[in-house]
Amino acid sequence: MGEIDDALERAEAEAFTRNPPKSLQARINFLLSKLKTTRAVAEELGVSQRSVERYRRGDRKRPPRHIADRIDAAVRARWQPLVRKRRRREAATTGGITIETRARFGYSAPIGSTDDPRLRRLTVHLPPAYADRLFAARQQGAGDQQLRDIVAEGLQEEYFRDGGRRADRLEVALTDIDYIDVSF
Repeated sequence: MGEIDDALERAEAEAFTRNPPKSLQARINFLLSKLKTTRAVAEELGVSQRSVERYRRGDRKRPPRHIADRIDAAVRARWQPLVRKRRRREAATTGGITIETRARFGYSAPIGSTDDPRLRRLTVHLPPAYADRLFAARQQGAGDQQLRDIVAEGLQEEYFRDGGRRADRLEVALTDIDYIDVSF
């Protein structure tokens, strides 16, 4: 996953109304309820089917760190899908999204203005249309560059062009992301 996809995943996790299961057994049982078989869970986690059975029974309580991280990621990816869907729908229709980032922005502008890339820290609220485009592209499996282009276009229109009130021919490219955080 790319940086923007990770930021969207973190924003969705903030919408949870309950915390995911904490114990290893509860996490494995949750994955079994979603994936239906120990074989499917084992393939998802990259472990043997026997290991999944041991985790489920409680025979093994502390998996290696990289396996524990995979279990955590698999549970969080499947936790409260209806809550996530509702929050995305609200952001795409009425609320929009807020993007906080520290990134390098490149410009192409008319002669007489600067086009040097600059590192900027921005917090900008994007309207629902950009949230809708971002979620649709993500759902269709768009790559990180396509998601960056959508975010860059939104920041270009809302921040740099100020909704059409200035810099009408300025083109902005999001080139180097130091960090990005999304909320909706």
